Amino acid sequence: MAKGTQDFTPDPRNERILINVNGVLTPRAQAVVSVFDSGFMLGDGVWEGIRVYKGRMAFLKEHLDRLWEGAKAIAMDIGISRDEMIQRLEATVAANAMDACHIRLMVTRGVRSTPYQDPRVVVSPATIVIIAEHKEPHAEVIEKGISLFTVHVRRGGPAVQDPKLNSHSKLNCITACIQATEAGANEGLMLDPHGFVATCNSTHFFIVRKGEVWTSTGDYCLGGITRGNVIKICREQGIPVFEKNFSLTEVYSAEEAFVTGTFAGVCPVHTIDGRKISESRGPMVERLQSLYKTLVERDIAG
Repeated sequence: MAKGTQDFTPDPRNERILINVNGVLTPRAQAVVSVFDSGFMLGDGVWEGIRVYKGRMAFLKEHLDRLWEGAKAIAMDIGISRDEMIQRLEATVAANAMDACHIRLMVTRGVRSTPYQDPRVVVSPATIVIIAEHKEPHAEVIEKGISLFTVHVRRGGPAVQDPKLNSHSKLNCITACIQATEAGANEGLMLDPHGFVATCNSTHFFIVRKGEVWTSTGDYCLGGITRGNVIKICREQGIPVFEKNFSLTEVYSAEEAFVTGTFAGVCPVHTIDGRKISESRGPMVERLQSLYKTLVERDIAG
């Protein structure tokens, strides 16, 4: 079975990494949080995935903006400044002697005195965990792409659980992932409450039709940083790009399809619900991959 966008070749160095737990660098085997932690107990927290290229964190400002906005939205005090967070991130990468890696930055509301959802029972500052791992997406995924399966799990509206919030509570996406896996696909394609295409369970979705790049309105998906960068690239390069409602009928007849995410960047999609979209990476995807690589290099250069 082809690899998915989040898969990577296991690296033995990851068994020896130091993990930053509340500012303390701790060997992987000893890095733990309390069973009373809000994230473990209730999924109460926000997180970011950040790529490091040539020793520099790409689009760090955008990631920290989203983290702080999410924390503010759920009335959670991160407890340290942005500069202090950057110092912790840099210290973690440096302690592991990493030139390229993937970072998972997680912030929860802290330790609770008892298993209960009311934030007033929190008795500690926020828990901040930084895991930096040696990871690279599979080259075959970037070149040959992945398969998708449309799942029954819908993306909800903001009145239920706002998909704009990058929270630890991901059960709907996990359920979508399970269904797609059972169907033999790499990821789940998710519809919005009206039946239009919204996003995937862990990436954002695009199609190419007659030279135009389409993606969802964004009303029912996370404000993806890579998604936003691809839209920006298209506008800068004069590539027609539209954020709009579209159906599976239009997806199945597209010339190309692709997904975006922090880890794999721009990744082609070759099959959706058993329909072959393209035999290989199409010209638009290849062009956008190249342009995205240039944008990353420009960002890390400062």
